[in-house]
Amino acid sequence: MDNKQQIVIPHLVCEGAADALAFYKKAFNAVETMRIPAGNGRLMHAAITIGESTLMLADDFPEHGGLGPKALKGSPVTLHITSPDVDAAFKQAVDAGASVRMPPADMFWGDRYCQVTDPFGHHWSIATHIKDMTPEEMHAAMQQQCQ
Repeated sequence: MDNKQQIVIPHLVCEGAADALAFYKKAFNAVETMRIPAGNGRLMHAAITIGESTLMLADDFPEHGGLGPKALKGSPVTLHITSPDVDAAFKQAVDAGASVRMPPADMFWGDRYCQVTDPFGHHWSIATHIKDMTPEEMHAAMQQQCQ
C-alpha cells in the first residue's frame, strides 16, 4: 500500500469476535488475514477481507471503553457491500444467520438493494447496480416509488 494514499478501514467491536469471524466467512466469503488473541478468551485484534476491502474487529472490552452494538443497544452504522448478484448474496447472509431488515428490491436510484443485520448487531446493505440514472431520473423515480 502506498503510504501517501488514505483509506478508511472499519473497525468493528463485537461481543464474540471469534464467532463473528466465522459468521463473516460464511455469510460474506470473508478471508481472515490476522488474529491476535487477548489471552482471556477474547480477541484483541483481527482482520478480514471481503472482496478488496479490509475490516478489523475485536471483542468487547468494556473495561477500556470498547463496546459493540449489543452493549450499546444498536448501531447507527451500516456497512455496504456491492455484489454482482444481490439476491444470492442476501440468501447466503440469511442462510448464515443474518436477520432480514429489507429484502432485495429494485430501488429508484438504479440498484437492486437489501439490508440485513448480523448476529452481532451490525447492519449490512448489499446492492447490485442494475442501471445508470441521472440525478433527475432518480428524483422522478423516487417520487413515483414513494407515492
